[in-house]
Amino acid sequence: MRLTLAVHSQLYTIHSFSPDTEIPSSVFSQPVFFIGKTREELSIVVPSDLPLDSLEQEDDWRCLEILGPLGFSMTGILSRLSGTLADAGISIFAISTFDTDYVLVKKNTLDAAKAALRQKQYQLIDY
Repeated sequence: MRLTLAVHSQLYTIHSFSPDTEIPSSVFSQPVFFIGKTREELSIVVPSDLPLDSLEQEDDWRCLEILGPLGFSMTGILSRLSGTLADAGISIFAISTFDTDYVLVKKNTLDAAKAALRQKQYQLIDY
């Protein structure tokens, strides 16, 4: 199967909060946001132009969206994608939704990530 990835032009920031932090209402008005909560932490990914008062943050992430929807019976998609990037020495931050997967890479590794993915026959489009 040949997958197509949409390369988002937006920069994203990954924020870390204590698990009892109330989620700022401004997060919910963003065109794209991700929230993950465990007993130990609350993580929020938002466009970088939204400042949040977090404990820690990682700036300058670009998003690669696997164009879907991807069925739950499809196996190995994220594994192959992350393996390709790992082989190129590129760290990722992966997020999954019901329909698809998203992989964030640091802005300064985007060109190398795109080259590695194209070499493995992934199709990339600007989004």
